[in-house]
Amino acid sequence: MSVINPKHKKMLDELLETCKKHLPAVNESLLTRAFEFSIEAHKNDLRASGEPYFTHPFEVGMIVATEFPLDDITVISALLHDVIEDTDFNIDLIAREFGKEIADIVDGVTKISGIFKGQEITQAENYRKLLLSMVKDVRVILVKFADRLHNMRTLEFVNPEKQRRIAQETLEIYAPFANRFGLGRVKWELEDLSFKYLNNEAYEEIARKIKSNRRERENYIKKFSNPIKEKLDEYNLKFEMVGRPKHLYSIYRKMVRRNKPFEEIYDLFAIRIIIDTPNNFDCYTTLGIVNEIYLPVPDRFKDYISIPKNNNYQSIHTTVIGPDGKLVEVQIRTVKMNEVAEKGVAAHWRYKENKAASEKDLENWVNWIRDIFENASKDEGRKDLLESFRLNLYQDEIYVFTPKGDLKRLPVNSSPVDFAFEIHSKVGFHCIGAKVNGKIVPLDSVLHSGDQVEIITSKNQHPNKSWSKFVVTHHAKNVIKKWINKEEEDIINQGKEIWDKKIKKLKLTFTPTEISKLILNLKYDSIKQFYKSIAQDKVNLDEVLTATKEKEKKDRVPELEFDKFANIARTDIGGILVDGKDSGILYSYAKCCNPIPGDPVIGYITTGEGIKIHRKTCNNLIKISEKDPSKLIGVQWPQSESSLFVGGLSVLGEDSPGILNDLSHAIVSYQNTNIKSININTNDSTFEGNVTMYVQNIEHLNRIIERIKKIKGVYSVERFQSN
Repeated sequence: MSVINPKHKKMLDELLETCKKHLPAVNESLLTRAFEFSIEAHKNDLRASGEPYFTHPFEVGMIVATEFPLDDITVISALLHDVIEDTDFNIDLIAREFGKEIADIVDGVTKISGIFKGQEITQAENYRKLLLSMVKDVRVILVKFADRLHNMRTLEFVNPEKQRRIAQETLEIYAPFANRFGLGRVKWELEDLSFKYLNNEAYEEIARKIKSNRRERENYIKKFSNPIKEKLDEYNLKFEMVGRPKHLYSIYRKMVRRNKPFEEIYDLFAIRIIIDTPNNFDCYTTLGIVNEIYLPVPDRFKDYISIPKNNNYQSIHTTVIGPDGKLVEVQIRTVKMNEVAEKGVAAHWRYKENKAASEKDLENWVNWIRDIFENASKDEGRKDLLESFRLNLYQDEIYVFTPKGDLKRLPVNSSPVDFAFEIHSKVGFHCIGAKVNGKIVPLDSVLHSGDQVEIITSKNQHPNKSWSKFVVTHHAKNVIKKWINKEEEDIINQGKEIWDKKIKKLKLTFTPTEISKLILNLKYDSIKQFYKSIAQDKVNLDEVLTATKEKEKKDRVPELEFDKFANIARTDIGGILVDGKDSGILYSYAKCCNPIPGDPVIGYITTGEGIKIHRKTCNNLIKISEKDPSKLIGVQWPQSESSLFVGGLSVLGEDSPGILNDLSHAIVSYQNTNIKSININTNDSTFEGNVTMYVQNIEHLNRIIERIKKIKGVYSVERFQSN
């Protein structure tokens, strides 16, 4: 190749610097050769903007290096991605010059472009979407995403008709698949750019409205965030707190879907807390801090850390009631989770330490990637395309058809029962038989790609326990499990009914504590297991009840009632502070949640009864406060560095010599905790008791609970509370 000019030299230096910054390793010589080859191949071509065509593959390479930093092979493939389609060079030359791996990626990108070139979005769109997800190497689709992203950024230079066609294709095909690959940032940009050209009037109006109230929103977010920042600093957590970016197309879609104006949709304030930690537990610590400061909205909580989305997205989403009663959505994630959320599959690759093993792991993670373009062309009819589609499937997923020809995607090893539930829950529920390719087969048969499946149903059929042994889809497993649980629940209810009738006939009464002790003595794990055994006639109730009542005559130490304990604990700490001070305002404690010192509390202004004190987590409070949040008022238990409150525990376990001494030692030996009282009752081989002590906070109480649980023979330890 000839010596490149200063302008190109500057571009090459920029690309090399970017690659070195983001990629694990860079073959500078190979990348430079690809750069020069692309310049030479496109030297006579111009873009619609009038710029030299080479600016496009260069920008695509830069996008790949920053947005999808997998490896230098992907960047080199981006530089060469249009050579085969737009110049006289062929794929064999690419293979000789740059190797088969790069040639295969370039060939894959070229075939995708050929499939979609000049086609309208029609009813066959679903099949195109399926085809688009089936390329041999994940890097093919990443280069194509980068290619489409740069084309959308420069779409202003093509005619309006082409703008609309490309924008429509981007919105309906490329953006959803960018999301499927976990490329959140790319997905949002593709959607917003498409929206700009498909509905410019709405785009400009929403953009203008967002800009107009920006300062007001920023001030509110600052007011909301400051208390959280202070608390996070106290915990020595390294974090970044940012306002979550608003995406115009997402707002527009909500406006259309909910049939509401911008002002009613754009009322949710949002922040993102990014924790610089390798420990996921710190995310839950942060969630606890947020919920301690602001009242959470229970049905607006999602934990994608414990259960990630299909594209590996992880984050905690919660909505809380901020200052002035406004809703604020808070997202909490680690730095790694944030990078995976924005860069998806590429970030997943980067975080794998063993790069050799990561290739296989990567392919497993995006197991919907398939080899379908080998025999597909833009002129191929739908029937032939589907036939090719059936023959080219790999083993991770299968595609089967309904009798009407509708396509259903299932995991490998799926059965007719999985297929039935994929059609509809009712079909699966009443599935009694199946025909595969016209022949009746057992319900546990394994389906294969291309099978045509017909489900036979009966109103009298219900899920069978044996189904759970062979179904593989989550939906089928879940419905079958619910049905089995319901059947078991009916048996348990039958057992409880027999128990209730028997003790009524014998004119006996049992407190919940007495029943718990009885179950422990009979070696049952739970009361449900006990009732189930009664229904199945595995227990002689007459024998059990006679033996139990004979031993009820022992002297008992008086039990500490909850109301008495709550009164002691509340009086001991000195009542409640309203807005940080003892104002003398009339207040009382809500019976629905019975708050005691140590519980996070909040006040609700009533008519005629002063302020009702609730736990912040009280479901009743959340319901009534939704009608009028202005009636909520901040209240606290009195607190200082040396202040203590009375904490109470209920303990149940196996009676043994020295158990009282063990309990006392476990409590006192932790931070020299002062015990206020211990009440212990024994019955046969079990004991139960109540312990009250002076503790500094809930964390102090929880540590003591953990210590008591470690005592040999202790069955359960719970915080003392009302039933």
